[in-house]
Amino acid sequence: MALSWIPLALVAGFLQILRNAAQRGLSDQAGPWGATLVRFLYGLPFAALFLVLVAWLAPPSHFAIKPAFWIAAPIGATAQVCATAALIQAMRASSFGLGSTFQHMSLPLAALVGVLFLGDHLGPWGWLGILVATGGLILASWPRQGLAGGLSGFKAGLYGLASGACFAVSANCYRLCGLAIDPSAPLFSATFTLVCVQGLQSAVLGGILLVVDRPALQALAAEGRASWSAGLAGAAASACWFAALTLAPAALVRALNALVEAPTATLLGWIRFKETIDLRRGLGSALIVVGVIATVLSQLTRS
Repeated sequence: MALSWIPLALVAGFLQILRNAAQRGLSDQAGPWGATLVRFLYGLPFAALFLVLVAWLAPPSHFAIKPAFWIAAPIGATAQVCATAALIQAMRASSFGLGSTFQHMSLPLAALVGVLFLGDHLGPWGWLGILVATGGLILASWPRQGLAGGLSGFKAGLYGLASGACFAVSANCYRLCGLAIDPSAPLFSATFTLVCVQGLQSAVLGGILLVVDRPALQALAAEGRASWSAGLAGAAASACWFAALTLAPAALVRALNALVEAPTATLLGWIRFKETIDLRRGLGSALIVVGVIATVLSQLTRS
């Protein structure tokens, strides 16, 4: 396996944090769906520019699109839209850093689904990783006032789980898209996929908001600087992320993202949004990351 996916995934992780921060800032004015749209609509011109540059500097040896692309692309695009909206809601319901960490529960949950429904097997480290990550999620999302306060305190954790599950679907779909074009030209395959899916996402979600929530679009236009910043960071992050997915399994890429995003998001939440995380929530977030890494390592040692 080419090791170039590692720096691509690291860069993508940092850029995703910047994009998430811009979206979180826009969510109060444009709502969760408007803040979701900004990464696609305002990122599309940059994605198209990236494609032109890559096609000029590193063109593919042959260009052919397999039928699997046209199945995986719309599924991945839809899952990514839902994942982004759920992530924004998780950050609004808890904090920027904590909401970003919750989404990484997708990896141990995906492994558990494989055991229950697909006949997969987990070693001791895999089961330990699932237990540790689940314990971390419960610890981090437990209501401050205890169960007497109802289940509302778990809302952020549920949004985070939904986000992680949808991101897991989209990651595997985008990996399939890249392999369906030209695996030997990962940058071209990634940017071509990026332009296709962002065009679809912008048209569908933008059209829906134009009909049902036009003020959200007006809010994005009014916050032009933040919208274009989110679009640029999102397009650059997705280009690196898609290329990494063409070179490595989605689980590896997502695991490396978890290592980058969790501490960086917590630090940025403290600096930009003046958020504080108490010892219990900080420990819970750390347990989620440890559990994710343990589960991934267990899967790798069995492959």
